[in-house]
Amino acid sequence: MTVATTSLTRTERLSLFSLTAACIGVLANTFQGDGEPLIASLALSGVAFSSSYALIRWLGDTFMRAGFKGRDMSKLRHTEIPETMGAVCAVVYLLMLIIFIPFPFYKDIVAATSGGGNRDIVLEVQHVEHGRFLHRFPHNKLASFLSALLSLHSVVILGVGDDLFDIRWRHKILIPAFAAIPMLIVYFVDFGVTHVVVPTPLRPYLNGAILVDLGWLYYAYMAAIAIFCPNSINILAGINGLEVGQSLVIALLLVLNDSFYLLLPSTPYPHPATDSHLFSTFLLLPFIGVSFALLAHNWFPARVFVGDTYCYFAGMVFAVVGILGHFSKTLLLLLIPQIFNFIYSAPQLFHLVPCPRHRLPKFNPRTSLLENSTATFVKPLPRPVAEAMKLMHRMKLLRIKTDESGEVVESTNFTIINLWLVWFGPMREDRLAMGLLGLQTACGLLGLFVRHRLALWVFTADNLSRQWIS
Repeated sequence: MTVATTSLTRTERLSLFSLTAACIGVLANTFQGDGEPLIASLALSGVAFSSSYALIRWLGDTFMRAGFKGRDMSKLRHTEIPETMGAVCAVVYLLMLIIFIPFPFYKDIVAATSGGGNRDIVLEVQHVEHGRFLHRFPHNKLASFLSALLSLHSVVILGVGDDLFDIRWRHKILIPAFAAIPMLIVYFVDFGVTHVVVPTPLRPYLNGAILVDLGWLYYAYMAAIAIFCPNSINILAGINGLEVGQSLVIALLLVLNDSFYLLLPSTPYPHPATDSHLFSTFLLLPFIGVSFALLAHNWFPARVFVGDTYCYFAGMVFAVVGILGHFSKTLLLLLIPQIFNFIYSAPQLFHLVPCPRHRLPKFNPRTSLLENSTATFVKPLPRPVAEAMKLMHRMKLLRIKTDESGEVVESTNFTIINLWLVWFGPMREDRLAMGLLGLQTACGLLGLFVRHRLALWVFTADNLSRQWIS
């Protein structure tokens, strides 16, 4: 059985048209000043939302005819709905970023163009080449923006390939590292900082050093971030609204973190991190727009599936803003549930414990609730693994079954989704998603608190301070 998703209601059409028209008007008005890039980014986010919302609805049947469809097994009626709709959002997002390019550079373009805003500027002859003041244009910022676009394009291709060919885990896990090469090169050329601040308690053991240069290890660390972020969203998935919901929570918390720097009281000199956090905001706002449109269709009961494309795309957005925005360590504090889920899943991911093809919660048609899914072990587990699982069972981190001889024959799957059901029992799918999103929000807010308040226990200053760390 299939579900139709092609038509927009009259109210939806009027609302989306009004939003788009208002945003286009705002965009046109920004050119009366210096381009007003932040306002332009907000306006393009509105266009991204309305475009994604409409295209998801219009392209649903087209995707299903092309074979991009799936059945929602966590429902009484296993209806077929469109899949891989995250690709639509990714394409809209990339187009919005391309359209956005003139806005942050409008002032520089006008000032650097002969006959433009530089009519009253007098420069030496050696500063002029073919009628343009090329030295005035911030090529480094444009290079960062274009490298971000290139990395995002690459990872979207990976996601579409995965949705098309169902690439095996061991083959695709390292591909985001190759997608990260453009932005790592730009980081090396433009910024190149590989020093990290040593926590105060460790300085006596490093001859009082304030900074330590990690060299190439820092680039390996950033490549690891680019690998982890896309895959971590993909691992913590499988119920309606969870992939998009967690990504939205992380994106909103990142914008909140950016606002701490952008809304600082005015000072004679701008905060050194202002440009980095503006860059982050420019990339995040359109992402939030397309994600809200997708969540409206993917929330329980889902009318579309997001596909692996969205998971890789969302994770790479976070990796890009964390690396090029120079706050990758703060990003990790907002990914605490994803980090825990990866560590918790490691025994099955690395086949220390047999891992079934799918680890999604099991739907009980009698109660319409989701219950733990389980893995059954035909062969006895190695003794250290079995004892560790029994300890986890006693700590309420797992639920196992043993036979008469005490051998572990079954356990719940090693995912945070199943762990939530171990703790709180069977529940409806939307309640499960809301609980996990609440956990994501709480952990993210705690991460920001740790970053900007508790960090002062181990460092002499926070980045929000107007003084340099000493």
